[in-house]
Amino acid sequence: MGEIKRIDEHEDKKLVVRLVLGDEKAFDLLYRKYHVAVYRNILKLVKSNEHAQDLLQEVFFSLWDKRSRIDPNKPVANWLFVVSYNKSITHLKKTANACVVFEEILADVSDETFDPLISEEKLTFIEEAVNRLSPQKRRVFELCKIEHKTYQETATEMGISRYTVKEYLSEAVASIKSQVRCHFDDRAVILLAILFIPFFKK
Repeated sequence: MGEIKRIDEHEDKKLVVRLVLGDEKAFDLLYRKYHVAVYRNILKLVKSNEHAQDLLQEVFFSLWDKRSRIDPNKPVANWLFVVSYNKSITHLKKTANACVVFEEILADVSDETFDPLISEEKLTFIEEAVNRLSPQKRRVFELCKIEHKTYQETATEMGISRYTVKEYLSEAVASIKSQVRCHFDDRAVILLAILFIPFFKK
């Protein structure tokens, strides 16, 4: 087993040397060799096939993008698993923060009759509402509300003014709240209509 491992590491080293030089074939061979194992490790953490697939692509994008900084003398498998772990943890933190923010929005637009049994549906709808924002407003919302960056940090990262950040965030939150109110108020009307139709027919 030890001899097989040494041969395997030697093959990986040759592939990484080629990768560093920009050899796409070497990249493809490393992807084929490790993508299943990396995917499984990500999935164990994030518990979502869709998110695991996205993170897997991010990991191998980083492998290609940062190839010039990878040390061929160190196991590339270790690099892949460390990067995939870090990206998974970052994803989980953002997801947790997003849930808190979304719950705050729900609490703000809901009255005393708020039904916790449909909160998951509402959370999904809010996520979709965020995705419907313009790219700039969506990014401001994510940076300020989910990643907890200050107005100034967000302004610097996006190359816009602090005032614009504040304006975009205010408009984004207002838009999301408006969509939630309209969607679920309409849904409530439809449900009531369905419930009462049988009585009107009698």
